[in-house]
Amino acid sequence: MKEYSHESVMADECIEYLNIDKRGTYIDCTAGGGGHSVRIYERLNEDGLLIACDQDIKACEVTKERLEKYNRKTKFIVLHENFVNIDKVISEYCPEGADGILLDLGVSSYQLDNEERGFSYHMDGPLDMRMDQTKDKTAYDVVNNYTKEELSQILFEYGEEKHSRRIAEAIVHKRKDELISTTNQLAEIIKEAYPAKERFKGKHPARKTFQAIRIEVNDELTVLKQMLPKAAFSLKSKGRLAVITFHSLEDRIVKNAFKELIDPCTCPKSFPVCVCNKVAQHKLIVKKPLVPKSEETQKNYRSRSSKLRVLERT
Repeated sequence: MKEYSHESVMADECIEYLNIDKRGTYIDCTAGGGGHSVRIYERLNEDGLLIACDQDIKACEVTKERLEKYNRKTKFIVLHENFVNIDKVISEYCPEGADGILLDLGVSSYQLDNEERGFSYHMDGPLDMRMDQTKDKTAYDVVNNYTKEELSQILFEYGEEKHSRRIAEAIVHKRKDELISTTNQLAEIIKEAYPAKERFKGKHPARKTFQAIRIEVNDELTVLKQMLPKAAFSLKSKGRLAVITFHSLEDRIVKNAFKELIDPCTCPKSFPVCVCNKVAQHKLIVKKPLVPKSEETQKNYRSRSSKLRVLERT
């Protein structure tokens, strides 16, 4: 078993824009290897509270170990929990609300680099892709049980794959002879399905398909849409919600959710004045998303596509 390792993206920017109150309550909804959690914890005093959550049990174990080494009076709680249940976490552990909530939507380096988890098209492993390995649905189930139409739809919607039909047809054709059980098998099928002139241009042909299947297995976009308003209204006054995204689908959801929160009016545009009386309870801290500095992208190439958006409750 590989050791859990993950380099937190835009860690300095997250700490700066969360505007840490040393006596505050902060929730790291995607603890990963504990990188962001540790930075927050270091800035809290004995009146503060850190709640670190992750749906990956291994991530929870590593984060707890890292925090315990500090041997401080500052309180922390580590929970095996999906961030969609932020309202449950708030209700149970800090019913008065949070001073800051962090959400890092990236797949951890440990998950990507561990062939046993089945996230990578570069290494051979089982078709798994579960972030929470206590759940039942795996990539194997999606690849071998979904219809051609279902596969084509998720590849197009979640992977923005223009060759979704060709790839879906190839998968269905291959599995008639033998069920597809490994990442190498799937990556090879995708590569063969790609037009020959595009196979070796730019990024790996399997990249978008693997992303789409991973999103489907973990229901990533649905839980993100459900979580954001819960988190935003769980903040105390002046509390902040910081979200790091890694691809356009995630970022679009966050951008639109924040837009609705800072402008909740539902009146038709033709109305000269607002009559719905919905008043904004949030404001943007950064109008345009923050991106990592060049030094970070050179050191950690996986940070290149990341964006950080920050919202504050008024």
